[in-house]
Amino acid sequence: MKLLAVTTYNNKLYKEYGSRFESTYNWDFPYTVYNEDDGMFEAIPDCKAFVERNKNRIVPNNPNGFFVDGVRFCYKVYAYTHAIMQYQDLDGIIGIDADSVFYKKIDWHWIKEHIHRDDCMMSYLGRGDHYSECGFLYFNLRHPDTQAYASRMKHMYDTDGIYNLKEQHDSYVWDYVRKEFENRGTKNYDLGDGKAGHVQARSILGTIYDHTKGERKIKGRSKEFRG
Repeated sequence: MKLLAVTTYNNKLYKEYGSRFESTYNWDFPYTVYNEDDGMFEAIPDCKAFVERNKNRIVPNNPNGFFVDGVRFCYKVYAYTHAIMQYQDLDGIIGIDADSVFYKKIDWHWIKEHIHRDDCMMSYLGRGDHYSECGFLYFNLRHPDTQAYASRMKHMYDTDGIYNLKEQHDSYVWDYVRKEFENRGTKNYDLGDGKAGHVQARSILGTIYDHTKGERKIKGRSKEFRG
């Protein structure tokens, strides 16, 4: 299998935690970074257009800010969908947050055994009725629906369609479009346990790398990490 890991950050976030991602990354396949300050807008002009159109929607000190801040989380969506459509010679793409710290080395054999499913379009960390944990997403580029899924996700942002949804953070949108495809018969593989909280730490990935999400990134280690 030919695999690629994809992440995104800006220069400020590189100093805060992206440097830990790069210094610890040890998986046996390459990764690429979409830098929000250096080159991303040139590579993906539709991302720049979305940010420019919607940056004034951000309301300072909004108590629901996380849930409605489509701009904050748009970079990841544009990066992943661009990679899916750009690197069609690959077998799979892993979208992974930059506040990740790597411990155990894995290769494509491990991914094929634990993450990839031939009959599934994507693998995700489900949390039941709660929105999924999208700090890790796997896309099967050999599945017939994957390109259409990426195109539909991008379309939701290109048309500002995400603002017709109940929430605008990327996890909600990934789930919304995934369920559209599932309602038409597409199969996906849920890596989660259906419970809220730090589902990645409880999953098969929980001893492989640490997703230091939220305040965990200050310490650089999650209390839930099992490695």
